[in-house]
Amino acid sequence: MRSPPMLSAYAQVICTAMSDHKDAERVAQDLARQLMHPHLGFVLFFCSTSYDLEALGQALEQYFGGLPLVGCTTAGEITPEGYGRNCVTAIGFDHQYFSVSCSLIEEMDRFSLLDAQQLVERLINDCRSNLLAPIKDHSFALTLFDGLSSREETVLAALSAAFGRIPHFGGSAGDDNHLSHTYVYFKGRFHSGSAVVVLINTWLDFEVFSTHHIQPLEEKFVVTQADRALRRVYELNAEPAAQVYADFVGVPVEALNYRLFAAHPLAVRIRDRYYVRAIQQVNEDQSLSFYCAVENGIVLTGMQPGALLPNLEQLFTGLEQRLGPLLLTIGCDCFLRRLSGEAEGVADQVSEFLRTHQVIGFNTYGEQCNGLHLNQTFTGVAIGRPGGHARR
Repeated sequence: MRSPPMLSAYAQVICTAMSDHKDAERVAQDLARQLMHPHLGFVLFFCSTSYDLEALGQALEQYFGGLPLVGCTTAGEITPEGYGRNCVTAIGFDHQYFSVSCSLIEEMDRFSLLDAQQLVERLINDCRSNLLAPIKDHSFALTLFDGLSSREETVLAALSAAFGRIPHFGGSAGDDNHLSHTYVYFKGRFHSGSAVVVLINTWLDFEVFSTHHIQPLEEKFVVTQADRALRRVYELNAEPAAQVYADFVGVPVEALNYRLFAAHPLAVRIRDRYYVRAIQQVNEDQSLSFYCAVENGIVLTGMQPGALLPNLEQLFTGLEQRLGPLLLTIGCDCFLRRLSGEAEGVADQVSEFLRTHQVIGFNTYGEQCNGLHLNQTFTGVAIGRPGGHARR
């Protein structure tokens, strides 16, 4: 393995960029101007679906000259300036500090444990060939999913088994809250029904994390009729699901919307932790569609959001204590958290907090952390500066 490069020139270890130009070529040109340098080895980006995605994909491939480039569409962006809308935000990684390998999963419904093992083996061998750092304890993985594929759980189960002790996190692509088409980007094209897996090997200290600000109430609901494959619940407590939920919220069924879903989440308890099962929409038959897996017999607990900003402050205080000053955090922030911030009137404060703490990422239709598919969380990886605290 190579020794880490000299630490005096770490200004370009990670570069960040954003562009809100409306023209796809102008966006690619703008990002390339901000990110390109002699040691650039990999680019990760997140973009609004307001763009002509075919044109954007071609322009990015052209301006970055064949460099490895992956990304996905969003339900909002986290840029170097904080929260963004209708823009593109990106991160450039210096190949002296990061060895990166990536792969596309196209047929998620057929993705098996054997497929996962072969994919992870290819990624590890690719990273190992660069002789940067040992794979063990120096690698993490990022997954980006088509956020409307409903395949996260099955693919994550296989990937988690194959990754073993390699920590991994990720997000499900959004489409500016239209719930129509979501995409991941790989090798010059945006793909639907697919996922991208990225393995990142580095000498720098890092920590994969997940947090939420949701607190339990007393109300309990048993799922008495559901379609797991469709993530649709027809009955709660043997009554029409939408009516039961509307009664819990205290509004008519026809008044239910994604802002109320954000303010009144449901969660499943596993041991001593609660995992939100976020509602996507109400259907005409009064069933509820969810962003995460639901099935007959599970008990859902009524939840309420706590204070959003203190939750982030506590998270980053701990990260900085363990890693020292942070170089960058890649964040997968559920779009329902952003809606909660807007409802609380603290969205601008959260945006400023993310800006000052060097968070780049996107608002998701779901998050992933070490094999779990999550909702209404802030999940990601914090990366320490060169010469920071040793990983414990």
